[in-house]
Parts: sequence; structure tokens; C-alpha cells
Amino acid sequence: MLFRDCPPETRTLLGAQLVFNLGFFAVIPFLAGAMRSDYGLGAAAVGLVLGARTFSQQGMFLLGGILADRWGARRSILTGCLVRISGYATLLGASDLPLFLLGAVLTGAGGALFSPALEAQLSHADQPAPPGTKRRSVFVWLAITGEIGAVLGPLLGSALLGWGFDAALTAGIAVFAAVTVLLWWRLPAPPARTDTAPADTADTAGRRPSVPSRPALGCLRDRRFLAFCALGSVNLLAYNQLYFAIPVELERRGLGQAWLGGLFLLASVLTLTLQLPVAGLARRVGSGPTLSAGFALLAAAFAVAAGTAVHPGGPTAEAVAPVLITVAVLVLGHMALTPTILSLVPEFLHARDASGQEDASGRGNVSGRGAYYGLVATCGGIAVLVGNTVLGRLVDATDRFQWWAGTPWAPLVLLALLSAVAIPRMLPDRRPPGTSASPSIEHHDEKAS
Repeated sequence: MLFRDCPPETRTLLGAQLVFNLGFFAVIPFLAGAMRSDYGLGAAAVGLVLGARTFSQQGMFLLGGILADRWGARRSILTGCLVRISGYATLLGASDLPLFLLGAVLTGAGGALFSPALEAQLSHADQPAPPGTKRRSVFVWLAITGEIGAVLGPLLGSALLGWGFDAALTAGIAVFAAVTVLLWWRLPAPPARTDTAPADTADTAGRRPSVPSRPALGCLRDRRFLAFCALGSVNLLAYNQLYFAIPVELERRGLGQAWLGGLFLLASVLTLTLQLPVAGLARRVGSGPTLSAGFALLAAAFAVAAGTAVHPGGPTAEAVAPVLITVAVLVLGHMALTPTILSLVPEFLHARDASGQEDASGRGNVSGRGAYYGLVATCGGIAVLVGNTVLGRLVDATDRFQWWAGTPWAPLVLLALLSAVAIPRMLPDRRPPGTSASPSIEHHDEKAS
């Protein structure tokens, strides 16, 4: 769908994602420098604070999704905004490690409440396109609006740092306060609960299901979905290497940190200019082939990095072209995978719907979207935590024992190839009983656009 064709509430939620990212990236990228230069905290303390923020967000996504199912999307989204405001306010008043740690945890928890509820709510507007029409997944627009906020946020933060880090925090609080008021005003309140209303007949108003059709943690008993999440988490692990392995590779090549800023700019420009064409191609080829191709691109990106890797001070240490190619191909794969993965989540709920009945919109009697979206993000966070730990050890061992310079990248190539082959087999099959057995990915061709 075109952005102007999105329902008003969907546009409000997409705008909220943009502003949410704006407020986040105006502050968090500068937190480590402020703690070290302004407050004299050591590297260990800074690492603890940043790690706690990431873990409190990624690790609590499943809990945030469960609360979204229980409270309703509107309440969960607004609570997430308020919790993040409290986190920023705590950071604003912090001068020692305990308060910085508390502020970081609250900041992460706010995101854990906000994101699964927003994604679950947007999924109601992500309906299949009628035959012969072009319709982009709403998650394509989520990726674009989020990226705009991620690009503008650091620019706002950099401009405000001239007045000190407190100015950036104050601006962040103002941004989140504004989006909270906007969402409180624009998102309809859920109606009174009735015993006769079918579960999950939300019409994009954030309604709370009256009688859940499955337990809150039912997603953990969905083996096919767990496998889908595990394989899909390679996408987040791979993209996270922009923040971990790519800076290490630049350091190995003797390239300054200025190149890192250029690489992030390249990633943003590619996302903003190519996300829509990539989504259109994904719609034409179908979800299964898109997932395979996306993970194959990730594998190719890391294969380039492995094949051109050098030890520190090597003869081609300053060659930056392989790093640029790695980042470009990595971002292309990520653009193909992320909207597709998010748009497929409701299909697992439909496949688990025991009643098989559908409401007037054709969505079915399904609850638990928040928990399912939360589990996707939590699995990604676990993959990043474990994967980066292993990769860090491989980097140290490779340099210490002079192993093949591409050794740290090899596991990423293998994981991406495994996902490319296996994840299409994990897609749910919603064919009517009695139909012939055939690859279930055909059902998703119009959905994952």
C-alpha cells in the first residue's frame, strides 16, 4: 500500500515509530562518551550500563508482548513511552553508576513495552493484496520510518551536545512526551469487554481480547514458530555486526573511525532508497524465495569479508572496498528479510487457531500477537548476545594464534546458509484440509510484499 493509503491509525503508529527512534538515537549513541568524559566512569562501568540497556530491552520483549496481549496495544504503547521518559529523567539526574544503570534499564524496558505492541497492532493492517494489485506490507513502511528516525536522531543529538549531554536528554524527554500525548489522543481507547465478543477481533483500535484463545506463553509451545524464530534471529545477529565486527575489521585495516560514520550513512541511504523496490521484488517472488535470497545475501556479505580479511598491519590493511561491499550486501539482505519475517508472524497464529473461524475481516479468531512478536525480538537479542560473545573470542584467538584472518566471519556464513535452506520449510501451512501437499510458501506470496 502507499503511505497515504494507510488507515489513519496506521499512519499514527508509523509516525510514532519515527519519533520514538528520533528520541532514542538523539541520546543513546552519545551516552558512553558522556559517562566517560563528563562523569569519569571507567570502561567497565560504561560497558555494564550499555549491556544492561540492551538486555533489558531485548530480553524483556517477550514479557512486553505478553503484557500487550493482556493490556491491549494502546495501554502497552503508552506505558512504554512513559517508562522511557522515566528512564531519560533518571539519566538526567544521574551522577554515579547506580543511577546510570537504573536509567539504562528503564530506557530499555520502555522499548520492550512499546515495540511488540506496536508491531502486533500494525499487523492487523497488514492484509493480503487482492489478486492483480500491488500492495506493500505495512512493515516496509515501519522499516522506512524507523530508519528516518535513526538518521535524524544522531543529527539532533550532535546539534544539542554543544549545550551538553543534559540538553540532549531534555530534548529526548520532550520528544517522548510529545509522542505520548499524540498517541493518547489519536489511538482509540478499547471498548468495554463483553463475554460474547470473539477473541482478537481488533479492528486496529488496540482492543483487548475478551477470552484469549491460547495461554500467554503458547508461543513457546509452537515448535514450528520457535524454529522460525531461531533461524530468523540470524538476521538480527548479522545486522548487529555493523556495530561490532565491522568496527573491528576497520581497526584491523588501520582505518579511522570516520569510516564507521560513512558506513552507517551508506546503510541508511540504501535503506531509504531501496527498501520499497526490494519490497516490490519480494512481493513478486513470494515469501519463501525472499527469505532464502535474503539469508543468501547475508552469507555472501560475510563471505566477502572472510575472503578479504587481513591481520592487523597486513599488506592490504587499508583496503576499504571489501568493507563497503560487505555492508551494502548485508543491508540489502536485511531489507529483504525484516519486513518479510514480521509480516509472516500472524500466519503462525492463524495456523494455531483451533476454531478455524474467521471474523468479518478474514483475520480469524486469534490472540497472542504481542507474545509472538515479542518472542521474535527476544530470540534476536539472545542470538546477538551469544553470537557476539563467540565472535569476540574468535577475533581475539585469530589474532593471538595467527589463524586464517577470515575465521571470525566463517560461522556467520554457515549460519546464514543454514537459515537460507531451512527457514522456508518452517513457514506454516494454512491450506484447507484435503488439498494436495505442496510447498506452503505459496500461500504467502501476496502477504509478504
